[in-house]
Amino acid sequence: MRPKSHQNLNFKLLSLGFLVAFFFVLVLWPNYSPYNQQAISPSSSSSKASSSSLTFKTSNDDHGGEKEECSLSCTKIPPSLAKALIHYSTTTITPQQTSKEISVSERVLEKKSPCNFLVFGLGHDSLMWSSLNHGGRTVFLEEDEAWIEQIRRQFPGLESYHVTYASKVNEADNLMEVGKGPECTALGDPRYSMCQLALKGLPSEIYETKWDLIMVDAPTGYYEEAPGRMTAIYTAGMMARNRESGETDVFVHDVNREVEDKFSRAFLCDKYMKKQEGRLRHFTIPSHRDDLDKPFCPQD
Repeated sequence: MRPKSHQNLNFKLLSLGFLVAFFFVLVLWPNYSPYNQQAISPSSSSSKASSSSLTFKTSNDDHGGEKEECSLSCTKIPPSLAKALIHYSTTTITPQQTSKEISVSERVLEKKSPCNFLVFGLGHDSLMWSSLNHGGRTVFLEEDEAWIEQIRRQFPGLESYHVTYASKVNEADNLMEVGKGPECTALGDPRYSMCQLALKGLPSEIYETKWDLIMVDAPTGYYEEAPGRMTAIYTAGMMARNRESGETDVFVHDVNREVEDKFSRAFLCDKYMKKQEGRLRHFTIPSHRDDLDKPFCPQD
């Protein structure tokens, strides 16, 4: 999830275009909608102006981040989106995902936001994900405490938590075999699981929240001693299956690598895969709680 230090014009144009479009819809569209073109009497003009006034106030939420509250109907661009617009139109540091890869998740967020969005990884694209889910809750899980502090200084409104991974990339083959056992395919809350692949050290609210989207773009996985994404992919799949109802969209980045490729196919299931764009795969995983006899992966 760490940014690459090269310029990516396509991404910047995508980000800038999205934010400008969002600004138009949020601010300008209500003024130009034909449903708003109604005659207003002089007596109602002042009250209309008064009711359309808006102020945003920023306060700390329960998780130490910032939240924005609008006093009346929201027809003014929120400060967080204004900051994102400025940041992505001026920065030369761009995310590792391409514009086409980002568009896959953006289309899902367009339908589901505001929603609950869990992201494995914290980086310079985190402000973008939070902005695309404006009004929802976006949480980032990061392995590097120093990196968390650096990003927090730059974007204090982002909600993030430190995660410790016990796995290593060179253990992937063994963990794949472990994952086939009954303790790993049984439905249940990952924090109480007997499966070696289940992440158990996350904050309680991470397990208790019904996540609508989960993005796995961390932890580090490009060398043998790195933690790898085996447990993150498995846990994302189990969180989706364990929700009471509905479905969860799960995205895995860097599927050109062996671990991400094999583990996403095995634990998120080929039959649940909706799309692959470049190095990004999109899975839609339904709740398994409505049918406890449902197989771990759909059968042919």
